[in-house]
Amino acid sequence: MSGNSFGTIFRLTTFGESHGKAVGGVIDGCPAGLDMDFRFIQSELNRRRPGQSKLTTSRKEEDKVEFLSGIFENKTTGAPIAFIIENKDYRSEDYNEMKEAFRPSHADYTYQQKYGIRDYRGGGRASARETAARVVAGAVAKLLLMKSGIGITGFVSQIGKIKLEKPFKNPDIESIEKSPVRCPDEKISERMVKLIESLKTEGDTAGGVVSCIVTGVPAGLGEPVFDKLQSALAKAMLSINAVKGFEYGSGFDAAGMKGSEHNDIFENIDGGIITRTNFSGGIQGGISNGQDIYFNVAFKPVATLMKAQETVNLSGEKVILKGKGRHDVCVVPRAVPIVEAMAAIVLADYLLRNNTAKLTI
Repeated sequence: MSGNSFGTIFRLTTFGESHGKAVGGVIDGCPAGLDMDFRFIQSELNRRRPGQSKLTTSRKEEDKVEFLSGIFENKTTGAPIAFIIENKDYRSEDYNEMKEAFRPSHADYTYQQKYGIRDYRGGGRASARETAARVVAGAVAKLLLMKSGIGITGFVSQIGKIKLEKPFKNPDIESIEKSPVRCPDEKISERMVKLIESLKTEGDTAGGVVSCIVTGVPAGLGEPVFDKLQSALAKAMLSINAVKGFEYGSGFDAAGMKGSEHNDIFENIDGGIITRTNFSGGIQGGISNGQDIYFNVAFKPVATLMKAQETVNLSGEKVILKGKGRHDVCVVPRAVPIVEAMAAIVLADYLLRNNTAKLTI
């Protein structure tokens, strides 16, 4: 199985399955001399872990990360940084019924067709459990980005058909983390919570949108033509489980605008060139222009339902399948740190490709 590595210079390779002994990763290319704030890294991982509230899966994982290499006296050495996160609270027996049947909208059928074998316990390698490793690498990347004054803030802007009525340019991080669904608008957050609770009672699920804002990005990041900055961000986001769409800047709304409405006019403010508007989303010609980068990531509804669905088994026979075990009704709130992590990995990689990060440690 290839395709388990991401990045060019700052490069992450992940390993592990949902019900295996552990998941983990190897970060290669991280510059030497970076101070490792282990408390911060663990706090980022805690934001993703299951069992955070009554709205999430009840699977209880401590998600304590253990670093195995690449760090000496709390600083990176430039060597590969290997780490593991043990799996402890898994119940493989909940998936016995899935051994012969293909779950609708899961990776069961495609993995079986491609490899001739699949780990049906919790989805195996296709499980979102793998994203824990991404969050660890993203936290390391964030530490690197902080040295250059770059900040990343994600939040939930939509669950089901409930969405924020106005865009947030500078959402308050504290208000985001206080919300059980990580939505910065208190009233909208309450409506989202009620929707999730209602769907849980019905045995159904919901999708939604995570919005992300990146501040402090210098102009000049991006490698045209095939490694444009937005291309890397799109690949990063679309690699996350359950993601169905990505848009940056004005996104699909640009299709309905006139050029005179959409163009970002340049201005000279006290000797600095900025744009009056930011429909470009901080990226022009595949290169950052110094303005805030902002984008949206759409997640589909969770595929595992706590109600009966028709499907077929390995022999092609029609069977009825009903989800068992512990599953999220909506993964979107827990996906916020994953979106931030993947954005951080992209930006850290592109800083290094510009030789910028080496100057700031």
